[in-house]
Amino acid sequence: MTRLTSRFLVDLLLRRTESAGGFATVLAKGDEHSGTILVQCSERGVPGPLLERRFAPAGHYIWEAVGPEDPKDGESRANYQERRQKADPDLWIVELDIADATQLVAEWAALT
Repeated sequence: MTRLTSRFLVDLLLRRTESAGGFATVLAKGDEHSGTILVQCSERGVPGPLLERRFAPAGHYIWEAVGPEDPKDGESRANYQERRQKADPDLWIVELDIADATQLVAEWAALT
């Protein structure tokens, strides 16, 4: 099975979000081929969950909610992202601002 690069997956997510009328941007570029992807969800500027694509023991990728419990705690959220970036310099951080961003990520994940 062909494995899609992180860059391709991020580009796909950006296009999918924009075609659905939302805003998407890359806050941090990671490794083009195999970087982990962290998605910062929000709707009309109101912060939502942080979702991270991780490799599961079963041999496939899953999406998990990560970071602080309260997504509106901007300082904790920024600190979490900074710690993750220091621990994993290959990390991609993508911001989505669209209605029901978690649903869009789920649909996008099903394609990949």
